[in-house]
Amino acid sequence: MGKDLLRQTRDYFKAQGIAEIDASLLLEHLLQCSRSEVQLKLLRMSDDEINELDRELRRLVLRRQNGEPVQYITGTAPFRYLEYQVGPGVLIPRPETESLVSLVLEAIDQNSSQKLKVVDLGSGSGCVAISLATERKSLEVTAVEKSQEAFEWLEKNIAALAPDVRAVKGDVATACIGETFDVVVANPPYIPTDQQLPVEVRKEPAEALFGGDKSGSAIPLIFIEAATRLLKTSGFLALEHHESQGEMIAEFLATQFHEVRTIKDLTGRVRFTTARKN
Repeated sequence: MGKDLLRQTRDYFKAQGIAEIDASLLLEHLLQCSRSEVQLKLLRMSDDEINELDRELRRLVLRRQNGEPVQYITGTAPFRYLEYQVGPGVLIPRPETESLVSLVLEAIDQNSSQKLKVVDLGSGSGCVAISLATERKSLEVTAVEKSQEAFEWLEKNIAALAPDVRAVKGDVATACIGETFDVVVANPPYIPTDQQLPVEVRKEPAEALFGGDKSGSAIPLIFIEAATRLLKTSGFLALEHHESQGEMIAEFLATQFHEVRTIKDLTGRVRFTTARKN
């Protein structure tokens, strides 16, 4: 009966156009176990326990069917080597952004003898800042976020995963006045405002998704201006952006940066730009 519960939920999600893996994620959440343990736990449950689990699962399935992201339902999202607390008001960490962290780590490792200062602009859940701080212990990491809702998630994740990360609540345009950094990393809102998004993505905060105009580039350019202010000479910038924005961003950077590189993600789409400040 328990095995059927998993199969039936997967089949139902498939018929609804929802990723079948979400059935496993919901059961992992309810059973508080890993994916490999789900089947074993289900086999060991009594009929009464299965019936209660079925009722709880149906409530979560309805939430997922209504478009709520599975990460909001379970309250967690994986990113690189850690699990982050997430919920309404904060952008859900994306697998492609893991490559942004890798680009920064590559640049940092070229200066491994130095204790570098890094700032993550528009930090959201803190997944980029915390990944950098936990994977390279010598870094001095600051995370900047202006949304009150997102900032609360940022503080929760810092407290749980990387207490040495400094959280700064403020707009990127005015944050950290008078400070300079060796590295600026940012995953700003960059989606063109007329782009249609899947229903579950529309549950995430619009201010963390849309880039401010039809090209989606207005807000990324504000982030670049902030990076120009915050970076030391030869400081490193790593920026995630929309696949249509690479050429425009490279041109914008050319006047005050050198070693401008446009980089594709794992799907072959232009997704990142790195550069060093003149």
